[in-house]
Amino acid sequence: MKTNSLILLLLFITNFSFAQGFSEVKKSAEQGDAKAQLNLGFMFVNGEGILKDKKQAFYWIKKSAEQGGANAQFYLGIMYDDGVGTLTDKKQAFYWHKKSAEQGNLKSQYNLGFMYNNGVGTLTDKKQAFYWYKKSAEQGYAKAQYNLGNIYYYGEGTLTDKKQAFYWYKKSAEQGYVRAQYNLGTAYSSGEGTLTDKKQAFYWYKKSAEQGYVYAQYNLGFMYDHGEGTLTDKKQAFYWYKKSAEQGNAEAQYNLGNMYFNGDGTLKDKKQTAFWIRKSYENGLEEAKEFWDDEELYKY
Repeated sequence: MKTNSLILLLLFITNFSFAQGFSEVKKSAEQGDAKAQLNLGFMFVNGEGILKDKKQAFYWIKKSAEQGGANAQFYLGIMYDDGVGTLTDKKQAFYWHKKSAEQGNLKSQYNLGFMYNNGVGTLTDKKQAFYWYKKSAEQGYAKAQYNLGNIYYYGEGTLTDKKQAFYWYKKSAEQGYVRAQYNLGTAYSSGEGTLTDKKQAFYWYKKSAEQGYVYAQYNLGFMYDHGEGTLTDKKQAFYWYKKSAEQGNAEAQYNLGNMYFNGDGTLKDKKQTAFWIRKSYENGLEEAKEFWDDEELYKY
């Protein structure tokens, strides 16, 4: 599991005020103050008042975690998970995330759900994954809300419930989580868990596409191309197909090639047609190969 521990630690440190000097914090930590031990660990990670030292960071964060602090336990879990200042140990990562999660830490609850779901550091247990994702989601964590939506959608660890899937995708999407925005768009488009609403589908695909999500970019292009949920706009269709195609989406590459071929939303360009159709069939789209052969695009 990748929890981006260094990023998480550094993000925390960005908001951490080193009001006390290193020596003062170290003295308190050595006297057993759990908060000072955690702060000293952060100082070693960030190189605040001392040279960066991941092993010392791990040492002091572990000291703090052993005194029962949920935040310290969370950070210790991610350090074990990614091997920061110590050897990677998924079982220990699981152990400390569980300790933290049981105290209500929403990120540890999410990580514990992930570990149960994927059998990381423990045996796979979909019911436990569902339980911990739900705990985290109910505290408002967008990633957990998205994953809980997936669990309801596919019926893993609980009964399939498309309405609940829609509910949690919407919660996550409203917080800006890009994949949830895409899934919400799909739910509105297909009418799964809610009434079909192409305008809402368009709205959420656009939100996701603007954040760079390749599949949302393709679907947004398609909606502009066919006037679904919005007015037909071939230039916008071309723009979004191109965005998706440049990220390697075979269907977007095929549609982009066709737009260059027909002059839809752009000028006709056989070389560009050949370029994108070839990209598409190299990515496994069989109809692109047929188009390549039928139109003798090898000439270009």
